Amino acid sequence: FVVINFLTTPHPGGFKCFTCEDAPDNYQCNRWAPDVFCPKGTMYCYTRHMMDDNGGSVSVTKRCATLENCQLTGCVNMCTSCCEGNICNIMVPRNDSSAVFSSTSPLVSSGRGLNPAGLIFFIIVVAWTCLH
Repeated sequence: FVVINFLTTPHPGGFKCFTCEDAPDNYQCNRWAPDVFCPKGTMYCYTRHMMDDNGGSVSVTKRCATLENCQLTGCVNMCTSCCEGNICNIMVPRNDSSAVFSSTSPLVSSGRGLNPAGLIFFIIVVAWTCLH
């Protein structure tokens, strides 16, 4: 008898992120990350990378995240980033160039008006871009 395994998502738009809590480095995080779908209501993959003074990994945490979880990306004593897409958080942020929030979707929800969190993020990005 033949078993056919269809890859199905638990809900429309379902996706996966690498997930780990306080792994010693990115390799260990990705190596042991469970292969599960993110819960409904999350849209992004979050990564927090803590490093020592020489840039060596101390701790890596990865998880599924909401837009609100992704408002403060960048590097200040640790680097955080968010991305949108299936297992998009394979790498860890190491500097301001990689500690970003990358999204392919508009931060404005159609039919519901402007998303306040998205608007704040947009204003911060525009202001930062103008200053640098």
